[in-house]
Amino acid sequence: MATASTMDRVDTGSRSETHQRAFAAMSELEQLGDHRDSARRYVLIAAVVAAVGGLLFGYDTGIIASALIFVTQTFSLSTAGQEWVAAALNIGAIFGAIFSGPVSDKWGRRPAIMLAAAIFMVASVGCAEAPSVSILFFARLWLGVAIGGTTQIVPVYVAELAPSDRRGGLVSLFQLAFSLGLLLAFFVGYELSGSSECWRPMFLLGAVPALFLALGMLLLPESPRWLLHHQQEQHAVSTLYKLRGHHETVRHKLKAVLASEDTEVRGGGWAELKRPWLRPALIAALGIAALSQLSGPNVIVYYAPIIFSQAGLAHSAALLTSVSVGVTSTLTTAMGIALIDKVGRRRMMLVMLPFAALSLFLLGAVFLSSTPPSGFRMALMVASLLGYIFFNFGSLSVAVWLVAAEVFPLAIRSKAMGMASATVWFSDTIVSLVTLSLVEMMGTTGTFWLFGAVNVISYLFVWKYVPETVGTSLEEIEASLRSGTFHPSEK
Repeated sequence: MATASTMDRVDTGSRSETHQRAFAAMSELEQLGDHRDSARRYVLIAAVVAAVGGLLFGYDTGIIASALIFVTQTFSLSTAGQEWVAAALNIGAIFGAIFSGPVSDKWGRRPAIMLAAAIFMVASVGCAEAPSVSILFFARLWLGVAIGGTTQIVPVYVAELAPSDRRGGLVSLFQLAFSLGLLLAFFVGYELSGSSECWRPMFLLGAVPALFLALGMLLLPESPRWLLHHQQEQHAVSTLYKLRGHHETVRHKLKAVLASEDTEVRGGGWAELKRPWLRPALIAALGIAALSQLSGPNVIVYYAPIIFSQAGLAHSAALLTSVSVGVTSTLTTAMGIALIDKVGRRRMMLVMLPFAALSLFLLGAVFLSSTPPSGFRMALMVASLLGYIFFNFGSLSVAVWLVAAEVFPLAIRSKAMGMASATVWFSDTIVSLVTLSLVEMMGTTGTFWLFGAVNVISYLFVWKYVPETVGTSLEEIEASLRSGTFHPSEK
């Protein structure tokens, strides 16, 4: 058996050869001109195409809010049946998030995204053609597998392609696409609502953007960090040039990535996540992942039409309210993308979360009266609802995928991101399964006040555990973890 020192020498020699091959490939770039403007456009195009995964995420998450009313009529669902149909997607997403990490580590980010797109298409057709509630549950389970994989892979892929000064906005395009998907789902649900079978074309339309994602990814590059990690130096260097556009910029980035590779433990297995120096990143990423769902955004996304219908609003009015939620979330996310690389991730959450909590407290107060909202109460209900969407989506929902994609070293980034994504979906599953039961047990007021309290807890968590990462390269974030300076007080 080889001794530890022998293995170290072999590993050091392998890394030295990697350096030599990488910088040999670099020498071929020095004769090329300055193409930084076209490189910026190329990075943007790659981020936009990959973000279609977020559109699918948003559409398939949001369409259930409109479809569930009619699915309930078709299959005569109980409250528990409604919760399980909604939660099937979330359960599948937990498994998709966990298992997509090893897939993207072995085969690459790009093939993994294309596989998720293929599952999206098949599962969308399965939902539309479901002859029974059990088949619908099974199809939505696989739809969830694709969504869980997408939420794990796409933010990592874009974070590894983007320069540090644009990373926040480009990764957050995923969340903007999610909001656009929600908006599209609400519009489709409103326009197609009618017969008890109208939910079928609602689900089927999800196959269209999935096809676009699969075809679009054929034209995009693999992550250069993944290529270097898998000893494909020539391909990695040429891809970096396409993404940065100048040999000096490529050389600087290459040195940073190779230096980071030198400090990593090869293999990057699940056991690496137990290392003490990674614990602050795990706390920050997993905490935000859980609180992004436990703070209640999908209470509004999934169940607002049913909750408001039970409160006395007509079905059409309840669905129209969801359209306004989609518009607000889209505008808010666009604002967040514009500001997140200027204001910072931590600061945006600390400023906006108290107002998200206040909005839910006011929304709960609207339902203290058992009579259907009208007049001033109706205006307060809409204002509080949209205020919550504005302040929660503009903070936690914008930051959740970004922070998790930023804070982990390359060797375990996919697995750690998979864990964060699974945490999002596990937390979302809990919310999906208990919301209507909470409304029955605590009332609409008590339910909204409970989620308001979670937003207060979210503020306190960010203040104590989440440092600022704006303008910091992925390699610098890793260095701060290793040196023990990854703390809010140090930023």
